[in-house]
Amino acid sequence: MKTDYEVLIVGSGAAGGMAAYTLTKLGVKCLMLDAGPVIDFERHRTLKPVYDLPYRGFGRPGRFPHVTQASEFDANIWLDEKQNPYTYAPDEPYYWVRIRSLGGKTTRWGRASWRLSDYEFKCKDHDGHGENWPIAYKDLAPFYDRVEPIFRVSGRKEGFAQIPDGVFLPDESTDSTSVQRFLASCKKLNVPTTKQRRSTGTLASSVNLLLPDALATGNLTIVPNAIVREIVPDRKTGLASKVRFIDRVSKREYEIPAGRAVVVGASALESVRLLLNSGEMGNSSGTLGRYLFDQFYVKNVVTAVVPEAKGGQAARGLMGGGGYIPRFRNLAKNEKRKFIRGYAYDFGSGGTPSPRLISAYGEPLLKQLNELTGTAFGMTTMGEVLPRYENRCVINKEVQDAWGVPALHISHVYTDNEFEMAKDSMEVAESLCKGAGFEVLSKHWEMVPPGESIHELGGCRMGSDPKKSVLNGYNQLHDVKNVYVTDGSSFVSGGAQNPTLTILALSMRAAENIAERMKRKEI
Repeated sequence: MKTDYEVLIVGSGAAGGMAAYTLTKLGVKCLMLDAGPVIDFERHRTLKPVYDLPYRGFGRPGRFPHVTQASEFDANIWLDEKQNPYTYAPDEPYYWVRIRSLGGKTTRWGRASWRLSDYEFKCKDHDGHGENWPIAYKDLAPFYDRVEPIFRVSGRKEGFAQIPDGVFLPDESTDSTSVQRFLASCKKLNVPTTKQRRSTGTLASSVNLLLPDALATGNLTIVPNAIVREIVPDRKTGLASKVRFIDRVSKREYEIPAGRAVVVGASALESVRLLLNSGEMGNSSGTLGRYLFDQFYVKNVVTAVVPEAKGGQAARGLMGGGGYIPRFRNLAKNEKRKFIRGYAYDFGSGGTPSPRLISAYGEPLLKQLNELTGTAFGMTTMGEVLPRYENRCVINKEVQDAWGVPALHISHVYTDNEFEMAKDSMEVAESLCKGAGFEVLSKHWEMVPPGESIHELGGCRMGSDPKKSVLNGYNQLHDVKNVYVTDGSSFVSGGAQNPTLTILALSMRAAENIAERMKRKEI
């Protein structure tokens, strides 16, 4: 293993991949440790008919009790919870969804690419709750501008302050008639709409768009199957001096120099777990592991039917397509509601309603499904979750993973603010669909358990005050100047937007700060 590296990177997803991409292009030699194997898409990706799979595509029962996204078709991607346990109180379920392979969760992300705004970065200034980030939108905007072309983000420039415009491939797609009717209904109720903003680059992942360029510089060495156990500080300086990791296959333990700096980008909870297992590194404030949050989802908050499409009678161009409704609640400071912050929606036209929504069985059910084939119009709510001191993770010393690394105990619950927001989203969604002339088949406001959105954030948050935060405005530990944490754990608030684009921008900004400080010999 090479030892001439200057920066050691933990993780290869959005955070670690962007750190490697940025640093290596600046001439910095990096060593990347990733807990998963290398993906060989040509060798490992095969298509099989359902009848060739032992469980007909549903997977062996009990293997992934908290990964609702998993199926037998992609079971090799998701992390096996029996090998990688975690705990929570019986009345506080948490769904920790993980992937361990080169490229991390970017190999399976939905590619939604939204910027945060000062409604998030300066949230306390707007509504008085929580804490502001130590940076403003203007500080991150230049990095958003550089990340979006790498991932070829498509979208439309709308001028909405809550989702700032960016450097997009223009989305010139037309809307179906049913979507046009829905947009008109939104306009009547002053609800903003736009096209989705999605990354469109080749597979749009770290393993395709970041790591190849980093490797091409000759400055990156990747060590797969390396499960990092802890970061060891120097007894005299307090700086990170060594990193201990375990080979995933052989279970042999290794110890290597930390280099001049360490970048931790293992995903929010894994990064916090690593710091906690490293003697609570960086925790002089007592906030390490606290202020966990995510975005809550209400899947299919409303399922409606477009009447003209029943019985296969849909005219050409009636069905298909979709879009996005950005946050529209509590944008004005004087707005009075039962909750603060806001939510967004995905919406789509087409498909068939779930049989569960039809009160029939057997032949009558089949007849109704045939009548409703291709008629559905659906909406899903994504809502902001307030970071709370009580939502936290700690090390459970009684439980270890298959490699002997102590596991996490996670405590996270939703509060009245989230419940009221979910209820409001259901009522608005129903009004919008009825205003478009759709028949509402079902509505509900039941949120998925915390974590299921795969947008876990916080736990190692930024801040200007070292007494109330773990990181400074450049993702650098207040306490250990040569350790940076650049993934979602650094978030102070999250909005209703998907976080990946912001993680990429933060990691690029932090990596450039590392290179600059190294040049000045500050680290």
